[in-house]
Amino acid sequence: MKYTALYILAGLLTLSAILMTQVTTAQAATSVQVIKKGKGWQLLRGGQPYLVKGAGGDGSKTDLKAAGANSWRTWGADNLDPQLAEAQKLGMTVTIGIWLGHKEHGFDYHDAGAVAAQKEVARKVILRYRSSPALLIWALGNEMENGVTDQGALWNAVEDIAKMAHELDPNHPTMTVVAELGGDKVAQIHAHCPDIDIVGINSYGGGPSVGERYKAAGGVKPYIVTEFGPPGTWESGKNAWDVVPELTSTEKADCYRATYVKSVLNDPMCLGSYAFTWGNKQEATPTWFGLLLPDGSRLGGVDALTELWSGKKAKNLCPVIRSLALEGSGQTTPGAMIKVSLDVSDPENDPLTTTWVLQADPANYGTGGASQATPPSYPEAVVSSSLKSVTLKMPSYGGAYRLYAYVRDGHGGAAVGNVPLNVKSDTASQLPGAQKAALPFTVYGDVITDAAYVASGYMGNSSAIKMDPLSAENPHSGKTCLEVKYTTGDSWGGCVWQSPANDWGDLPGGRDLRGAKKLTFWARGALGGETVNFVFGLLGKDKKFPDSGTGKLDKAVLTTAWKQYSIDCSGTDLSQIKTAFAWSLAGSGQPITFYLDDIKYE
Repeated sequence: MKYTALYILAGLLTLSAILMTQVTTAQAATSVQVIKKGKGWQLLRGGQPYLVKGAGGDGSKTDLKAAGANSWRTWGADNLDPQLAEAQKLGMTVTIGIWLGHKEHGFDYHDAGAVAAQKEVARKVILRYRSSPALLIWALGNEMENGVTDQGALWNAVEDIAKMAHELDPNHPTMTVVAELGGDKVAQIHAHCPDIDIVGINSYGGGPSVGERYKAAGGVKPYIVTEFGPPGTWESGKNAWDVVPELTSTEKADCYRATYVKSVLNDPMCLGSYAFTWGNKQEATPTWFGLLLPDGSRLGGVDALTELWSGKKAKNLCPVIRSLALEGSGQTTPGAMIKVSLDVSDPENDPLTTTWVLQADPANYGTGGASQATPPSYPEAVVSSSLKSVTLKMPSYGGAYRLYAYVRDGHGGAAVGNVPLNVKSDTASQLPGAQKAALPFTVYGDVITDAAYVASGYMGNSSAIKMDPLSAENPHSGKTCLEVKYTTGDSWGGCVWQSPANDWGDLPGGRDLRGAKKLTFWARGALGGETVNFVFGLLGKDKKFPDSGTGKLDKAVLTTAWKQYSIDCSGTDLSQIKTAFAWSLAGSGQPITFYLDDIKYE
């Protein structure tokens, strides 16, 4: 028995040694280092040179891999487990973002308690994911220096987390990400953050010169271009009615190419880049920053990146837009007839189709990166259309619009461009009352016959609000519901369904909802216990175009099961409702997620 026990012990020790050797070998294979090389720097993964060829966004990672990429980045540590598993399966890597507080969200880097709590969150993330074979870099924060004049406390807090990251995980480098290179942020990072190995730089219009400007600002650490693409709205001029014209997808492809060639490939200080965005999002317009359309169709930027990443052209190239031209002026009147022509071709001479879409233009040009509500479209405005031309009859309401031309080649390739339009109309030309609505009237649901109201009126800490109107997460009815995320635990936030979009009482609009007895909607919380306020009719008599009536449901406590709520409308003047629905909530110390469906007047 004594010898048997010794043999078993010896076997266990041998097995333990084998397992430890396997762990050590796996760590060595995925260990990431930043080393000096000549006058520049180099990233090594498993001892081999590794140029980061990646993107950020929620599009298909299988398609990203097929395009020649080897990595993607996140901005926070949400939903990491499936992402890391997918990256490992695809042989790709992930730069894990650890979100750090922003001044605009109410975070104060002089608040020792808040800074300590933030560091503890970072510690837990690092401990949980430091052994992942797909982990590449720890990215500490993203653009949190915006609006901070005295940045010493901020960068000291970043250094504290970076030092901890090196102690907990010596196998992966640290990076912090800034918005462009203005001010003295480069000098601040170098002075305060010795444990930051890499400087991440988000740069759009200035992308082609970012390497030169970084060195001119005193940068000696290696850098990664962590976001790049076409010039942002904040870098572009406005037209006569104060909206920003947008480049075509063909023109944007040249922007991706210029930044990559000039600031990534040809700069020994650069360790790689992440293009923005691998997917699509409503930010300024539905197409400004997307490399993909909502159906997954790739745009010209993907072709440019594919060739740069892989050294080979895509097998089937996207259509090419040479021009999208309006006959006459973009300033027009209600009901006017408009003609637009499109000059487009396909490199392989594939047969093309064009979908023409007229949408309201919210002209919402925030720079915080928050997703925005999708504006309403007007299919009835299209009188006639073909591959290369369209005739429109403009809506009767004044305001800004955009006409989009979506071109597809039948092989997953697409091109898109748009023309901004403006319907000039004074109040005297408007109908004296709001348009009568047919009841029941759906504000949000799977089927909307009258898209009068848009979820465009973000309130409070708007950058912390993320809404997905096409969530498939257990809808109450149909295939989708509205997912609402409030991503911080402090301040407050909300959103209003407005008519017209982004109007707070300065323009005519709304609907006559007389006859409705109640406003009903279904809601549920992700965890249960979420407290949310609901209201309609926010615009008072002090506004030029107010709501005729109002109603509310305060402090509704949601459960994890769908429940129908209602606001009594009987006895309320519904002759002109400009703000048909709104939600708001106060920060509860942690992020909140809840869901809405089937919002209607009955």
